[in-house]
Amino acid sequence: MPLKRPASPIASRDQADDSPLRVIGVDPGLANLGFGIVEEVRREARYVAGEVVTTGSRTPQPERLRRLRQEFLTLIEQHRPHAVAIEGQFFHHQREVAFKVGQAVGVLLVTAAEAGLPVHEYGPMQVKQALVGTGRAGKDQVAFMVRALLKLQATPGNAHVADALAIALTHLQSRRLLAHR
Repeated sequence: MPLKRPASPIASRDQADDSPLRVIGVDPGLANLGFGIVEEVRREARYVAGEVVTTGSRTPQPERLRRLRQEFLTLIEQHRPHAVAIEGQFFHHQREVAFKVGQAVGVLLVTAAEAGLPVHEYGPMQVKQALVGTGRAGKDQVAFMVRALLKLQATPGNAHVADALAIALTHLQSRRLLAHR
């Protein structure tokens, strides 16, 4: 059963609109999947929520995937985002990891599609470039910028949440750039 999409899709939002634009950032993984939710009002981003969904390696694969889907659906229902931003996966030598993470990403993509949410994919270098200004930035620099942009004293959650928040912030930054074209 599809979820209802928010009233104003991201593509038709007016810059002067005072209603929040909410984005779920996703740091994909099967063992540890990070979610970070941010919203923007009048070009200012703020932290909404973040969490990590952990599944055990001894749990059967279908059950792990079902859990990821259920947790994602719960977040969508609770926070009513306008878009999903997900980190693109680039594995060259880790075929087993790539396959398992790919299954998790597939579940998330289908879930977002069923909810009527647009999905935007950003590679690690795009995230670093958008937040730090260089594609060669380290994780600590990205985490620092997440805290600075969201005006936080500490990074919420763990590295997976920080990465998910960085991806969500990258989407906000990217849509601003596209709006100026």
